[in-house]
Amino acid sequence: MENNRNFFITIALSVLILTLWQVFYMNPRVEAQREAARIEEQRVAEQKKAAEGANPGGAGTPAPPPGAIPNAPGGEVVTAAGRDQALAATSRVKIDTPSLEGSINLTGARLDDIKLKHYTETVDKNSPEIELLNPSALPNGYFAEIGFVGNDKTGAVPGSDTVWTVDGNATLTPSSPVTLTYSNDKGLTFKRTFSVDNDYMFTVSDTVQNSGAAAVSLFNYGRVTRFDKPSVASIYVLFEGLIGFTGEEGLQEHKYASIEKDREFKPGKSTDGWLGITDKYWAVTLVPTEKQPFQPRYAYFEDGRHRYQSDFLTDPINIDAGQSATVETEVFAGAKEVGKINAYAEDRHIKRFDLLIDWGWFHFITKPMFWLIDTLYKFFGNFGLAILATTVIVKALFFPLANKSYASMANMKKVQPKMLEIREKYADDKMKQQQAMMELYKTEKINPIAGCWPVALQIPVFFALYKVLYITIEMRHAPFFGWIQDLAAPDPTSIFNLFGLIPITLPHMLMIGVWPLVMGVTMFLQMRMNPTPPDPTQAAIFTWMPVIFTFMMAGFPAGLVIYWAWNNTLSIIQQGVIMKRQGAKIELWDNLVAMFRKKPSPAE
Repeated sequence: MENNRNFFITIALSVLILTLWQVFYMNPRVEAQREAARIEEQRVAEQKKAAEGANPGGAGTPAPPPGAIPNAPGGEVVTAAGRDQALAATSRVKIDTPSLEGSINLTGARLDDIKLKHYTETVDKNSPEIELLNPSALPNGYFAEIGFVGNDKTGAVPGSDTVWTVDGNATLTPSSPVTLTYSNDKGLTFKRTFSVDNDYMFTVSDTVQNSGAAAVSLFNYGRVTRFDKPSVASIYVLFEGLIGFTGEEGLQEHKYASIEKDREFKPGKSTDGWLGITDKYWAVTLVPTEKQPFQPRYAYFEDGRHRYQSDFLTDPINIDAGQSATVETEVFAGAKEVGKINAYAEDRHIKRFDLLIDWGWFHFITKPMFWLIDTLYKFFGNFGLAILATTVIVKALFFPLANKSYASMANMKKVQPKMLEIREKYADDKMKQQQAMMELYKTEKINPIAGCWPVALQIPVFFALYKVLYITIEMRHAPFFGWIQDLAAPDPTSIFNLFGLIPITLPHMLMIGVWPLVMGVTMFLQMRMNPTPPDPTQAAIFTWMPVIFTFMMAGFPAGLVIYWAWNNTLSIIQQGVIMKRQGAKIELWDNLVAMFRKKPSPAE
């Protein structure tokens, strides 16, 4: 152990392998099994009713009626018909912006038809656009809805089944808002104006005019309702599910599996913040903007149709006879682009809207990592080149520490004869052997654990880069060169089908592409620059570790594998230069020759 860094590398890499296996394979499998079991659970009718009850009002204010916020999809029946048929079943107002296309459902004034113009389902630019929101009549129904809760004095107020009338312009664009109206028999007129920016934010402004003879009190609600969930369960490093940032509790995250178990969660009331449902790359959120106190809620219902819902219900809105009141809600429905999310948070003063992107506990590393890669991308025009440049910058930042580490390793090589002499002299007394070794280290000014620092420093950078590649939509479908057309996906080639020459479909574990092979070779060469450990077990690990990592890394994003291979190459160059300056022998060629040299038999 004391003659080189191999033992410490072995420990670090072994821990890394076990951690990766647990985090990226075992945890998702266990969670998926639990999730499947929970979905099968059935609640008695009383529990359902309790879970769907609305919040009581605050002290001294009228309480909304039970079940105030609509939970059901509005009486629609799930159909096997296609999306176009479901859209044609109701009257609609067209949406057309630089980033979005779709329509507003005049029944309920819902946003339930949104496609993202800049994003397709696959790398092929001709593949279908991402369908973010869908009519509730479809199995994958997903919509955002704003409405009111009334009482006997207010008469019927806009809700899930209300059919609105279009006033004037029938196409919503960034330059042309759309106004909808609805009047009831109690003298209340509701005027709703939809506006939208060039990206993903809608503004829904509701003005209620009381033309009746008496004052009325009503409640405003908003909900994001979804009937399905992502087909592929998220891995440990990513949150998907019901999310919000409101009140004193701050960030609330409820995974699909956890809300299925808990059924409902109500944090404290708030006067600002946001809530909704988020996926890996997309999100739909509500932002109440009039400082009207509201009660947020996250819930799961399974009466007839399983569905997930993030919603809010305001305190009473009192409107005197002959007066009017206006409430406003912003609705975000789109891609979680880092720049746009941060701009919304700053320009519209949406509290901690940046948390819609799951930067994780180590955001102080992942955020700067993304900023650096994104900045370099703007210069190079290619995220792959940006990753290579990032690797060089990271190596430069840690150069002093790595330089000291490699220098210490070089010095350790020079004193190996003395170390072997000590081992032979105190072969039967491990305690004296260790004391003599420590004295030698002190005399020669050698740090025996210095060799583990280059590996240890790679681990946080590795995870930060993995997080950035996995969660940021900017990396989705980002090409490099040649066959790498998506840096966030694994290398699509494989040595086992001769890189596509043999037309066979291989199991996932055999998809060992070009870049994983390059990574494995560079890792092998880097480890061979050091003497082979005398211990047989360590020597076996030393030999097989690059092979194990090649198979393991093959399933990781190509961008991460490219980073690792490039980092290994830079480390080989750096270590070679430093060892040469220190006068230490570079063991690479001797180690390679020794691999093919015939081993002497025990008798010899």
